Amino acid sequence: MDEAEDSFRELSNSSNQQYNILCSGDKDGNICFSIFGIFPIGKMNLHNSVLPRSHANNQILNASICNVSLSKDLCHLVVMCSGDLSTSTVEAGEKHLSSYMLTGFHCLVLDTSIFCKRKNELNQVAHQASNIEDLVEVIRTSLSVMSKQWSDAMHTFTGKFNALSSLIIDHGLDSSPQEELLSLLGGARTSPAVHQFLVNTLGEAGLKRVAKVVNGAGKELQLVVRDHLQPAAEIIGFRIGELQALSKWRARYQGIGLDEKLLDNATENAGMFLMQVERFMRVLCTVAQQFSNFFSWLLKSVKILMSEQSDQLYPFSSSELVIMFLKFLYDQDPLKQLLELPEGDHVIEVDVETMQRIKELSHFGGFSDTAFLRRTLAEEFQQMECCFRDAFQMPFATISKRIQCKDLLPLFPMAATKLDSPVIPASISYYKDLHEVSGYETSRQSLIDYISFRVPDISNPNMSNCIGIIRGAIHDMGNSDHGQASLEASLLCIPNGYHCVDLSLYKDAQLILLLDQITTGSEGSGNASMMLLQAGDLPFISISRSLSLDSWIVLEIKDQLMQLELGSEKVRGIPHSVIQPFAVSASRGVACVFSARKRALVYILDEDEEDDDEDDAE
Repeated sequence: MDEAEDSFRELSNSSNQQYNILCSGDKDGNICFSIFGIFPIGKMNLHNSVLPRSHANNQILNASICNVSLSKDLCHLVVMCSGDLSTSTVEAGEKHLSSYMLTGFHCLVLDTSIFCKRKNELNQVAHQASNIEDLVEVIRTSLSVMSKQWSDAMHTFTGKFNALSSLIIDHGLDSSPQEELLSLLGGARTSPAVHQFLVNTLGEAGLKRVAKVVNGAGKELQLVVRDHLQPAAEIIGFRIGELQALSKWRARYQGIGLDEKLLDNATENAGMFLMQVERFMRVLCTVAQQFSNFFSWLLKSVKILMSEQSDQLYPFSSSELVIMFLKFLYDQDPLKQLLELPEGDHVIEVDVETMQRIKELSHFGGFSDTAFLRRTLAEEFQQMECCFRDAFQMPFATISKRIQCKDLLPLFPMAATKLDSPVIPASISYYKDLHEVSGYETSRQSLIDYISFRVPDISNPNMSNCIGIIRGAIHDMGNSDHGQASLEASLLCIPNGYHCVDLSLYKDAQLILLLDQITTGSEGSGNASMMLLQAGDLPFISISRSLSLDSWIVLEIKDQLMQLELGSEKVRGIPHSVIQPFAVSASRGVACVFSARKRALVYILDEDEEDDDEDDAE
């Protein structure tokens, strides 16, 4: 088993791309998860999430998400949102007894441990799938470019040669352009319509321009196929084949939704698309050669007719190719047919012998879909893309079901009319927990979370200009029904003469408050400050989880309000009035502040105020 684990770890680490997950929330209560920030791997809506606890069902209605943060170990997601907390109390064997609603600002903790437990499998799948999606876009762009280039070339060709049809009608002839050109090829006397078209309407210069456009388009298409389309199709076949192989390892990959049947189908469609690319390349080479040969013959004919030596032409050495062109390509466009989706029920005709051979090959491991040659290249691409979407949707749906709400904390009340007010400043961060780590827990990293937020003045008449801090929301959640007191909270009051514009948690459990001076002058005329607090040293009050849904946390600790003073904390002065947003980088040790006059101010946080560096950007 150890050898198998080592082999799996080596397989999973084949990608040098770091495994990370991007989380985002919106005002409609949707939370989206994507690996590497580009491959969607899960989604949930808070409106549909129910938290059962102690014979009660709790649900956030009309949730609007303010902030989300995934823990460093990927096991928990903390969500801060506004909305209505609906609690319905039930008892065993009885129907609904009572319900109540709390309207305000809430904190939810989601169980995202699937991202940690299946880290290696998800990393491998996301790496291959995201690579496939990138290559699919390469193919889409290639097909679009080829279709545009060839369409423009054919527009030029038909625009010039349509004049021949008009001249034939003007001269009272009932023949077609192909018949007139075949007569010219066969050495018959040139008709007045053809002579006028070749000598006067088209001319040698005009013919050379058309030939240059069409032949150039043919070469460009061959270049796109050779340098982009075909390599992308071949790599996709390799990548989807790897996913197909992984799906057969059911013990590892079935749990994250890698479906073997869907990937078998996707792999077959990738193979069929590659066959379509091969066919398109053969048709393209044939068409390009036919056009080149036709233009060579026509240019020679124009030169002879313009010399006025004769109105009859000598036989052309490659007359058979010219005949083929006039019969099959002059007024038909097989490349356009392959590059575009068919209209209605139109299919490409395939001879009976070829179809019979394909059916025979299907019995020996060939494609089970024997009708793929009747589809166009664009149609095959569309079908392949649909198969990929179905195959990648299964892990997305499976992971989405595994993300569940584990805890819910009502923070402070808000009037229903204020739920759509501007975003409430909030910050969430995780740090290593250095307290009370048991011998069993030392083998894994223990995290402690800090959640900070500004309490709006409208939440309570007796409270104004306050900051709330929650600690331990993700800690010991398994004991939430037993009243364990691992959850702690602290309430701070902003210094007089200032109001909190924004806030952010910093490294080492530090909290930075962006404070703007309250002035009666014109907007943007005041000063501001950055106050840095050591959040771990604040006076926290223990809160019982079992009672947390019955009342607001901020109101529970309002009597323990701590008044902040500028002189007792580390403060950085800012000679400008400031506005949101406020950005802090712990890795770089800097903060970016925006002044009310639209200037960006960058401060180095780890230096003393005497050595402050301030960069202004208009």
